[in-house]
Formats: sequence, structure tokens, C-alpha cells
Amino acid sequence: MREMNQQDLLDTDRSHIWHPYSAIDADLPVFAVVAAQGVRLRLADGRTLIDGMASWWCVIHGYNHPALNAAIEEQLADMAHVMFGGITHPPAARLARRLVEITPPGLELVFFADSGSVAVEVALKMAIQHWYSLGKPDKRRFVALRSGYHGDTLHAMSVCDPVTGMHTLFNEVLPRQWFVPAPQAGVDGVADPGDIEALEGVLAEHAERIAALILEPVAQGAGGMRFYSPDYLRRARELCDRYGVLMIADEIATGFGRTGRLFACEHAGIAPDILCVGKALTGGYLTLAATLATRKVGEAISRGEPGVFMHGPTFMANPLACAVALASIDLLLDSPWQERVRAIEQGLRDGLGPCAQMAHVAEVRVLGAIGVVELEKPVDVRRVQPLFVEQGVWVRPFGRLVYLMPPFIIEADELALLTRAVVQVVGGLVVEDGCCVPGSS
Repeated sequence: MREMNQQDLLDTDRSHIWHPYSAIDADLPVFAVVAAQGVRLRLADGRTLIDGMASWWCVIHGYNHPALNAAIEEQLADMAHVMFGGITHPPAARLARRLVEITPPGLELVFFADSGSVAVEVALKMAIQHWYSLGKPDKRRFVALRSGYHGDTLHAMSVCDPVTGMHTLFNEVLPRQWFVPAPQAGVDGVADPGDIEALEGVLAEHAERIAALILEPVAQGAGGMRFYSPDYLRRARELCDRYGVLMIADEIATGFGRTGRLFACEHAGIAPDILCVGKALTGGYLTLAATLATRKVGEAISRGEPGVFMHGPTFMANPLACAVALASIDLLLDSPWQERVRAIEQGLRDGLGPCAQMAHVAEVRVLGAIGVVELEKPVDVRRVQPLFVEQGVWVRPFGRLVYLMPPFIIEADELALLTRAVVQVVGGLVVEDGCCVPGSS
């Protein structure tokens, strides 16, 4: 393990490393990964796990892919990084052109960012500055959906669900936004009239103060893993146009094929004014995101005061990240990815189906390469996580959700092993003190 044995690694981790959404003394189980190949993670103790998380949904091609390795190595021979102020380079130009080609029509301008949360911050700032430049400085607040999640940075937190989201601690210091009910109709249904009325009511009453509506198209991610009707998305686009409000589509989790379409906006046949992408953009190799905008948005910002867009990350358009992102997009588009996602969708439906009959399971739902088992009560991760590892899989529950978002290259037998593990572990849980915990047997 590169001059560090397993115990030394775990001891150092326990003493000095602060993991996401954890306390420093939480005593949560941590597993040492020393290598990864295809859909498998190799632990320091020699065990291998089938990864059902695609490393938080980004490793769509699997680990250690030769084409992506080669893209980084080739770019590394030229340069690893160069500032993007006053400088451009081929990886950025080629990637920008490709993103414009494959995203919904009208999105012609690409602003590169460091991560998904930053891409959302950029989108919100674009919307505010757009209206400021047009002489409407009061249009600086946002409408968002309940059960939505858009990132962990400050302004991004303000458009996450303020009640059921992960950021209630910060509510008193966050900018105040308007929230409308999460759409109730499923993917195959027609938008609920009450949901449309609620959205129109907010827009009609507050349009002079609203810069944009921000939403995750069709599939909400970490705020609840909910799927909703494309018809709602179409109606929302119409209402934004009617009331003079921009639409921001956060496709950080849904972009690049995860829902069965290249971008989830395609389910509704709409194009947003601003689009955020990230996660799978680089195939999970390096952190990179992008915020795309229409020329109309860009021209408004550029012609008003102060005449420039006020944002500029140090590592903006990092050449290594751009090069591997371009290779990842090529790899995706040159593959039978739709076929693969359809096969994963069917495998998830068949494999997770038995969970729907369990008394402590609220719902099982599947869309594209996303499978969700929603429990009646939250999962005790400290006690449940190791059970998945014992089954030979990596599944990371959160809240009431046990979900799968595997790499697109997963084989049928590997997916079956994943879903069997979920059925086995979930089936062995009981509700105790308001949590789902392993049963005594």
C-alpha cells in the first residue's frame, strides 16, 4: 500500500481525517480501498466489493479504464495545469464544443467550474447578474422544489429543501428562497394540477423578485431520490417563460445517461436557460463541472455593469480534467449506453422487487440506472454498512434510502449479486428506536 500498512492507514484516518457528513469521533466503519478495476473495489485486507455507488454516481465507465488513463497520460506530457485567465488550450476548447453539441439546444456558452456545488453557485450568480444587468436588481431570489438537493456551498444550500434537506442547521444564515411542493406525479403520469398551481402561484406573486427556478429534471438526487413526471418539467418551462423567470436545470447527478436519456431534460423535450453538469463528466477521474448558458444570458451579463461575469476559479478548465472529460464523453457516445442502461433498469426492477413486500419498506422505485429502496425509518449506517461489505458489495445508505447507481459497464451477474445483497440486508432489518437496524438473528 505504498509504504503504509492497513492498520497504519486506518489509525491515521481515525486520528486526522474528517470524512463527509461525519463527526470526528463518530466511530463509523471505514474501509481501506487500495485499488479499483472495472466495477470492483479491492480492500486492503484482500476482499473485493462490487461497487453499487459508482463512487457517488460518477464512475460510469468503471475504474481504471485504459482509454481514460491514456487521455490523462497524453495530456500530462503537454501540461497538467495552466491558469485560464487570458489563456486558452485545446482540451478546454474541444470539451466546450462537445458540450454545446450534446446538451439541449440553445446552450452555447460554457463556464468551467471545479465541482457540482460550484457549478450551481455559478448558475445562481449568472441568473442574478443577468437581471441586474437588465436593470432589474430586485430579481435576485430563487424558486426551488421541495426534496431538492443542489450542493453544500452556502448559496447552493439555500435552494436545497430547508426542512427535509441536510442543511437545516444553516437556515437562519442562508438567503431566503421560495419553495414549492415536490411534484407528486410519477414519470409515466401527467403533472398534478395542484403542483402546477402552486408553482404558478409563487411565480405570479413574486416574479418581480425571482431570478430563476432551479430544479433537478425528472430525478431528484440526494434530497430524496424521487422521480417525477416530465410533464411537470414542460409546464414549469412554460410558466418560467410566461412570468419572465429563468430556468436552471441541475443535471449534475442526472446528466450523461443516468436516467436513460443523455440529459434528463430530454424526457420533457425542453431546454433550460442555464444547465449545470458534473459528476460523470470526467468518468469519475477528476473533479470538474460546467455551467452552460444561452447566448441571451451571456450577452445580458456582458453588456451591463460591471461588464464581466464575476467568477473565476483558480483551477478553471484544468487541462487534465478537460482531456479526460472529452475522452469520457467519446467513450460514452461510442458505446451502446442506452442498451446498457435499459438492461440495468430491468435488472434493478427484477432484483429489488422483493423488497416491496417487506413491512418496513415504504417504496421501491427505478428509473434508468437508478434503483431505490425507501424504508419507513432511517438506516443506522454504523451497524448496516458492514453488512453490505460482508455480502461482497459496496452500498452506502443515507437517511431512509438504500439505493444503487452502478457503473454502466456492470454485467448482469454482478448486478444480480448487488440486488441480492440489498434484498438480503434490507430483509434482515428491523425497526428499533425509530431506526432500521440489523435484527437479532
